[in-house]
Amino acid sequence: MPCPPTPPRSTPLVIAIDGPAASGKSSVGHELARRLGFLFFDTGAMYRAVTLAAIRRHIPIDDEQQITRLANELPIHVQPPAIDDGRRYTVLVGEDDVTWELRGSEVDAHVSAVSAYPGVRRALTRQQRRIASQGNVVMAGRDIGTVVFPEAPLKIYLDASAAERARRRYEEQLQRQQAADYEAILRGVRERDQIDSHRPTAPLRIASDAVVLQTDDLEQQEVVAAVLKLVHERLHLEIHHQQVHQ
Repeated sequence: MPCPPTPPRSTPLVIAIDGPAASGKSSVGHELARRLGFLFFDTGAMYRAVTLAAIRRHIPIDDEQQITRLANELPIHVQPPAIDDGRRYTVLVGEDDVTWELRGSEVDAHVSAVSAYPGVRRALTRQQRRIASQGNVVMAGRDIGTVVFPEAPLKIYLDASAAERARRRYEEQLQRQQAADYEAILRGVRERDQIDSHRPTAPLRIASDAVVLQTDDLEQQEVVAAVLKLVHERLHLEIHHQQVHQ
């Protein structure tokens, strides 16, 4: 079968990577962006930043009005890594570097509820579309190919079983020397899947033209290789190993 034509230049070049919690979107997206010389943007970081700010300000998570107001007012900036400590990007709230705090267990427990609020999604989607419109971006999230940038010329949906995703999150926390309980993580993953898939606004779903990659039995580099093959075949982009400086 012949390769699809290269997307017209009028379409910003955005590669959308969607999938459920801990499906590898961030790891694969970061490596893909590095290899292409693109900006990597994990949109989930914005929802986590709002959640963390609400927790720090003692705003009840079920207070949709206050959290929506917070999302509209909070100065969130996602930048290339500022510190060589394993991070894939730096997230600032104002001038406060909250990159690692975003992965805490309390944020994990509440981010799906916060991200389900329509006003929060509208506020952050506007920022995400502005970044996507610049082009040459790998965007990872749950609704990039369906809501944020449905015109993306390449959409990928990464999936894995809840048990496998919980195992990955468990090992990630152990590597960071954080306390980790596999059964609690698994419960959290399943709860997030339920919330994300059934929220009324922008639920987690597979775009009709997305390529689905099931990753349970694949190492990260195998997933990256499969995605790079799609990039080459469908977008005809040059792929390199040069580190990106943004």
